[in-house]
Amino acid sequence: MSQDDKLIDLSAERAKRVHDLNEKRLNEVRQAFEQAMPLGKAKKKPKNKPKKR
Repeated sequence: MSQDDKLIDLSAERAKRVHDLNEKRLNEVRQAFEQAMPLGKAKKKPKNKPKKR
């Protein structure tokens, strides 16, 4: 067994951790935003008759 098998790329591990923390924070903000302003089902715009001039 070589020593290379046991080496850990600390920068890659840190990048994954930072990414996970950012993803967690993003999900928390998204949930808070949805509670404050719920996204209803998409409403279709009613087709208005053209205005007569």
